[in-house]
Amino acid sequence: MNRYKQREQALLLTFESMFSDETKENICLLYEDNMEPLGDYAKELFIGVYDNAQALDETITQFAKGWRLSRIPKINIAVLRVAIYEIKDAGVPASVAVNEAVELAKKYSGSDDASFINGILGSFVRSGE
Repeated sequence: MNRYKQREQALLLTFESMFSDETKENICLLYEDNMEPLGDYAKELFIGVYDNAQALDETITQFAKGWRLSRIPKINIAVLRVAIYEIKDAGVPASVAVNEAVELAKKYSGSDDASFINGILGSFVRSGE
């Protein structure tokens, strides 16, 4: 399974976790029982995002100038969490993480949202954090 597909799985798990009181382990099991097997990278990425959600949300808030987190659609927050985690903690090159995030936003959100996500991630990358 390629990295894009595993990123997509991590995104869907992250999105699901925003609406669920289940543990991260149970969210993974539910996905595998009802959808498809998870890739190792997808699990690793989701668990990292899940465990660092608060810090990731603080980063999003810092770079989403003029936007409260409560006003940003949850799918966009999930895309941003995955991308920022990949850049900060998973060693993925920023250009790859940003491009993949924009593609996922186009698929699950919309073109305006993809531009919004690109802008936030671009500001984050330029800051050097």
